[in-house]
Amino acid sequence: MSAYQDNLDNCAKATPALADLRGKTILMSGATGMIGKYFIDLIMRQNQTNNLDCKIIALGRNKEKAAARFKDCFDDEHFIFVECDINAGEIVVPDMSIDYVIHAASNTHPLAYSTYPVSTIEANIAGTNKMAKIAADRKARFIFLSSVEVYGENRGDIEAFDEKYLGYIDCNTLRAGYPESKRCGEALCQAYKQQYNLDIVIPRLARIFGPTMLLDDSKASSQFIKNSLNGENIVLKSEGTQFFSYLYVADVVSGIIYCMVKGENGEAYNVASNSQNITLRDLAKNLADIAGTEVVFDIPDESERKGYSTATKALLDTKKLRELGWETTTPIKQRLEETLTILKEFGN
Repeated sequence: MSAYQDNLDNCAKATPALADLRGKTILMSGATGMIGKYFIDLIMRQNQTNNLDCKIIALGRNKEKAAARFKDCFDDEHFIFVECDINAGEIVVPDMSIDYVIHAASNTHPLAYSTYPVSTIEANIAGTNKMAKIAADRKARFIFLSSVEVYGENRGDIEAFDEKYLGYIDCNTLRAGYPESKRCGEALCQAYKQQYNLDIVIPRLARIFGPTMLLDDSKASSQFIKNSLNGENIVLKSEGTQFFSYLYVADVVSGIIYCMVKGENGEAYNVASNSQNITLRDLAKNLADIAGTEVVFDIPDESERKGYSTATKALLDTKKLRELGWETTTPIKQRLEETLTILKEFGN
C-alpha cells in the first residue's frame, strides 16, 4: 500500500460521517485544486474499499489536467468530469439527481490574488451564484467553502475568531478582493436560503497545506514545503511572528464532510485545530529541521507583496465544529512529515 493510500484510509477511519455519503451524488467545482483532489481521492478510495457507491461530478477548466490529476479514476463509473470555467458561460451538468453541491473553485494564493484579481473576485461571487443556482434547481445541499480571511484583522479584542466575529478589512486595496468576495459569497448563500429555500452550510477554512498542493501555489507554507522537499534552506520573507491556524488537507476534508452531513442549515463553521496553530517562523523551522537545512530571510518582490495578507494573528475558535463531533489532535509536525513523504512518493 502506498503512503498516500494509507493516508486516505486513515482519514476515512477518522471520519465516521463518511457513511452518510453512501449512494450520494456530489457536484464539486475546483476539482483539481488542493482540497478537491484530496476529497475526490478519498471518495474514490472508499468506493473501492468500502463500497461507498458515491458519485462525483467534477468541474474543472482543463480536461487534460484533470485526466492527469485523476488518472486512477478518470474512467471510473463513479467519476464524471465536466470541462467548464465557472467565470465564463453557463455550467452544464448531467441531468441527474444531485445531493450536494460543493463550491471549492477559487484563487487561494498571493500571486494569483495580485495577478488575477478580477477572476479571484468573480469565482467567489459570480461563480458562487452559478453554483448556488444549480443547487437550488436540483434541491441539493449547498456547501460554500469560505475562509479564515473573512474575519479580517484581529484588532486585539479576541484571542481566537468565533463565527460571530468580523474584524477590519480595508476594502479599498487590491488584497481585499479575496476576503471581501468571500464575505459576499457567504451573503449570497444567505440570500439563496431566504429567497429560494436553499439548504446551505459554510465551512470557514484555516490556512491549508498538504501533498495535493499545486506546484504554482505561492502561499508561504507551500513555498516552505517545496524548499524542504528539495533540501533547500527555508526562505522566510518576514520576521515570521505571524500566528495562524493551519490545517492539513486530510483534516480539512474530514471537517468539511462533518459540516456537509451534520451542519445546520444557514450556519458557518470554523474548520481548524489548536494542535496545528503555529507561527510562521516555527513552521519554517519545523520544515528546515525535517530537511536538515536552515531558515533564511529574503525580501519579497513587489508582485508577491501585493498579494500578501497583512494579518499578524488569525486563530480560529473551533467550538461549533467540535459540537458536531469533529476534532483532531494530530500535531502539525507529524502532518508536515506526512506531506513530504507523500510528495516524494508522487515524485514532485
